[in-house]
Amino acid sequence: MFQETVAATRWRLTLWYAAVTAVLLLLCAAGIYGYVRLTLIERVDDTIDHVAEVWQRLPTQTPVQGAALGDDRIDLERFNFQGERLWSTLESGDVLPLRLTPAYRTVTLSSGETLRQLTTVVADGYLRISHPWFEVTKPTADLFFDLSLGILLLVLVVGLCGWWLSGLAMAPVEESYQRLRQFTADASHELRNPIAVIQTNVQAALAAPAPDWETQQQQLEVIERLARRLGRLVDDLLFLARYDSRAIAPLTELCPLTPLIMDVVEEQQTLARAKNLTLTVDLPAPDVSLHGDHEQLSRLFTNLLANAITYTSKGSITLRGHVTPTRQVHITLRDTGIGIPAVALPYVFERFYRHRPLPTGGSGLGLAIAKAIVDRHQGHIHLDSQPQVGTTVVIILPLGAQNNSIQLG
Repeated sequence: MFQETVAATRWRLTLWYAAVTAVLLLLCAAGIYGYVRLTLIERVDDTIDHVAEVWQRLPTQTPVQGAALGDDRIDLERFNFQGERLWSTLESGDVLPLRLTPAYRTVTLSSGETLRQLTTVVADGYLRISHPWFEVTKPTADLFFDLSLGILLLVLVVGLCGWWLSGLAMAPVEESYQRLRQFTADASHELRNPIAVIQTNVQAALAAPAPDWETQQQQLEVIERLARRLGRLVDDLLFLARYDSRAIAPLTELCPLTPLIMDVVEEQQTLARAKNLTLTVDLPAPDVSLHGDHEQLSRLFTNLLANAITYTSKGSITLRGHVTPTRQVHITLRDTGIGIPAVALPYVFERFYRHRPLPTGGSGLGLAIAKAIVDRHQGHIHLDSQPQVGTTVVIILPLGAQNNSIQLG
């Protein structure tokens, strides 16, 4: 259904492109055609006026064989005041009635030839001047054909370009729809399992005739643990939804970076010691600060450090930072864990992406949230990893404007 809608929308966009272009081209062509036709008519009329002036200045107005002015063929007809034709240079034998009007008129002879005529008063009668009309009709007919063919070809080209451009315009929509479908499916999968376990425990508790307190307490602990997991998942989804809709307050708080990271390290130190991991920290001076959200930055480093501890069974974890001359802080987190395959690296920041089962039953949103937080702080995050060697995460964040006296670390 969605693909049909996309195809129909693409056709509509293409037709609109072609229709709008056709209307604009028709208006332009009509203007060009009208201007050229009017110019040709004025040229013919000016030629007739010039012949009339020349005739008035002739000393003797005797019959002539015809007149030629450049490439123009002019024919003359001489009438007396009674309207009788005295002589004519027209090859046609037609004798058109004399109309004493000062306006130009267009007539068609029995031979099919069309003439532009003007009747003027001379010394002893009337003079009718005729100019071939094909000097207007032939160029305008050629121009009409050329304009029509040009419009047709241009509309066809615009239609093809419109189809291509509409495809480019619809590509993000299709991609967003596919991402939405995948997101919905993944979220449904993440929610289904804990809800099913909660329902099972509740049903078992209700079905037991007289459950002992120890069994009931275990069931309640499972429900409470799953409820916390669902709460974290809902919080993650809500954060990503707000980030996508840009419904997040602007970053105005000045956050001391080193104390913030040290608080995170202190929180995660217990987990590292429990796995006999060496956690080394080397950060810039405490006065290094940046404009940001304290809670989100804490979440960023908590997610990354927790991931490093989770996937490192032995060895060490190193967290280092330094400030560059370009007023950026670089935070590098390196572990000696199981690493990530090369084929999975392009997808690690996608939501719900998993290249292996999560040992803690996580949702697969940690790195996606980390990237969203870094992007919101106008920074960059890069991850490099090798299986059985370890993973390195580099975070680059711009510093706050008030750090003018910091020492480069």
